[in-house]
Formats: sequence, C-alpha cells, structure tokens
Amino acid sequence: MTRDLEEIGEVAHHGPEDLFIAVMTFVGAFLLMMNLHVTLALITAVIVPLMVWVVAVYGARMTRSWRDIYARVGAFNVRLEEAISGIRVVQAFGNERHEEELFARDNAAYRDTKLSAYAIMAKASAIQYMGLRFVQVVVMVAGAGFVLQGTLTTGGFVGFLLLVSVFFRPLEKIAAVIETYPRGIAGFQRYVELLATECDVSDRPNAGPAPAFRGEVRFENVSFAYDSPLPVLQGVTITIKAGETVAFVGPSGAGKTTLLALLPRFYDPTCGRITIDGIDIADMTLNSLRAQIGLVSQDVFLFGSTLRDNILYGKLGASEAELHAAVENAQLSALVARLPDGLDTVVGERGVMLSGGQKQRVAIARAFLKNPPILVLDEATSALDRETEREIQQALEQLSKGRTTLVIAHRLETVRHADQIIVMQAGQRVEAGTHDDLRAQNGLYARLS
Repeated sequence: MTRDLEEIGEVAHHGPEDLFIAVMTFVGAFLLMMNLHVTLALITAVIVPLMVWVVAVYGARMTRSWRDIYARVGAFNVRLEEAISGIRVVQAFGNERHEEELFARDNAAYRDTKLSAYAIMAKASAIQYMGLRFVQVVVMVAGAGFVLQGTLTTGGFVGFLLLVSVFFRPLEKIAAVIETYPRGIAGFQRYVELLATECDVSDRPNAGPAPAFRGEVRFENVSFAYDSPLPVLQGVTITIKAGETVAFVGPSGAGKTTLLALLPRFYDPTCGRITIDGIDIADMTLNSLRAQIGLVSQDVFLFGSTLRDNILYGKLGASEAELHAAVENAQLSALVARLPDGLDTVVGERGVMLSGGQKQRVAIARAFLKNPPILVLDEATSALDRETEREIQQALEQLSKGRTTLVIAHRLETVRHADQIIVMQAGQRVEAGTHDDLRAQNGLYARLS
C-alpha cells in the first residue's frame, strides 16, 4: 500500500507536466526545423520511430520488472515484520540463525529482481543514447553537405543544430519516462487489483436493516468448509430461544468457534441458513446485524492506543458514566487504579503492556459497553485465574440476563447452569440438553466432564 501509492503519487505529480512540456517542445522544434530545411528535418525525425519502439518494448519489460520488485518488497516486509513481532517464539526455539537465513534468501531474491530491472534500464538507455548521437552525426554531415550545395545558409545550419538539441530534449525526457513511469504504472496496476478484490461476505442487493432483536437464533441444516474440501460443519440444526444461555462444548476441532463465527457473518455457510427472530441473517445488512451482536473471544486484539480508546471501541461516543460502569463490571477497576495514567494509559501495540487476563477483561468491558441483545462468549475467561474467573463469571451472568448468550467453553463447570448445552464433535451436533440430562445419558459430555 505505502510503496505503490508513493510511486503512483510521483507519476500523478510529474506525469501530465512532463508529457505536456515534451509534446509542446517536440512539435514546436520540429515545425521550426521544417521551416529551415525540410529534408534535414525529416532526417532528424528518423530517430522518432526508434524511440517509440524503445518505449513500447522496454517500457513493458520495465513495468513487469517493477511489479516483480514490488512483490519482492512485500515478501521482504512480511518476513521482517513476522520475525520482529514473533521474536519471543524465535528466541524460545533458538531459531535466530534460521530467521537470518530466510531474511538473506528474501533479500537475495529482491536484489536479483532489482538487478534485472537495472539491466533492462541499461539496455534501453544505451539504445536511446546511441540512436540520438548517431542522428546528430548524420545531421551534422548532411547539413554540411547542404551548406556546400548552397541549399542551406551557414547561419541556418547553426540555427538548425541548436533546434536539434531542443528537438532531442523531449526524446531524452521520454528515456527518463522509461525509467520512472513503469514504476508508477506497476504500482497503479497492483493498487487497482487490490481495490478490485471482492469481499467474501457482503450485503445482498435486497438486504435491509435488521430490526431490534428479541434474540431467537436458529441454525438450519448448516454446513461449512473453508478453502479445504474437508467440511468443518455438517448439517447442524439448533434452535435457541430468546433470552436463553446456550453453551457449546466438545473436543478441539469440533467446529464450535466456526459455528458461532457464522452468526455475525464473518463467513457464510456453504449450505443451510441461519435466522434471528425468523429472519435470514443474509437478508440483513452486515452493519445492522453486527451492531446487535457482542463478541468476546479468547484471542483478544487491542489497538496500540489508550485503555480508554480500546474499551470505547465497544460503543463509540459512550458517556463517562457508561465507561466507568463497564470498567467496574469487567473487574478492571483495580488495574485502572494501578496504571500511571489510569484509563489514558497507552497499552502498546496489540496491548503488549497488559497480561492475557487483563486483555480479556478489556474485551469483556467492551461487551458490557455495547450491551447487545445477542452475546457470543468464545472462551471469554480462559486466560483468567480461578478467583478472577469466578468474579468475571458472576459479571457475565449479570450481563447475560435478558439477552441470548452463546458460550463456548472447555471448563465445563463454567457452563453447567446453562439453559441448554450443545455437544459437538467432528462438525456435528451429537448431544443436547441440560447438564444433568447429559450426565445421565453417559455419552460424550459425561466423558468430557
């Protein structure tokens, strides 16, 4: 994004200006040369087809080369960013040397691509330079002959030579274009391709705003697969009444998180449909649907700004009273009191200044602030100690009152009081019922507990 836009900006800035000056200078000089001596002017113009050929052939090659260079720069930056942001993993496994080798490989590939671009530039510049100088020699010899014949005055010949220099100036500008413009063209092409990327999930043409949810959710024969042909979900049918707290349990890889990721339409099911209050969620606009669904996941992302900004992300424009109530309910008050600048403390990139449990409490505070009719808790207390988990669990139970709550949990004791527990395995619903009912069935849930 940054490198390509830089090159586009350079071309947009200098392109029209350079083109206008080159064309006007070229046409003006040629007309004056024709006025002095037609034959000599036509001899001079012989260089023009050669320049057109150089621009057409080498300009296209340069564009392709710069596209490759930008791709190499992208790979280079990715490698560097991953090595730095994942430095703790690199150090933990003692793979510093391995990362250095990967960096050296990407660096060498970038260098080779850049050298190939310079080779093309050198060939184009050499052809252009030699062509211009050859025509200059021909014009001087031919002009001298015309002076001896008497068809051209000495003064006219000197004036013509001066005009030849003016005539060649825009052609030399074109040579510079061959070096500079392909960068902007390549950057522009890559940028256009990026803008043309279609969203995997988007609003239907006839989608309308979602009404205020009561919270009845139904998964109807839902199946889903990522890019792999192996299905993650297979024919899942579940009905959740408004205001119920429903827990999803099962072994890792059972499809619990994927199933609930379909509710706010992070993905669309490959088969079946999902309804809220009887309305297909695909018939609702994404913004209006997601505005009424709160999400607290185990993988918490925090922005590198202040604690206040991160909590307010749950409800932009919330009042101070609402903010402090959310902080209190999420058990964040003690942390805020210890921080040097309180809520205005900068938490660092991805919340690096906070522990895993503290980051999860920030995510819970966002959910309290948003106050949605449907709440999705994906291992929301997994990074908390037992004592804090019990406190947060009480807060979450308070938050869950009067709203539909969908909970993913591995610690079964945290969901034993759920209205309904859905047991999943291999992308399918295999059991459903209350904690006592499922224990009595002596099935998968009994073995998990």
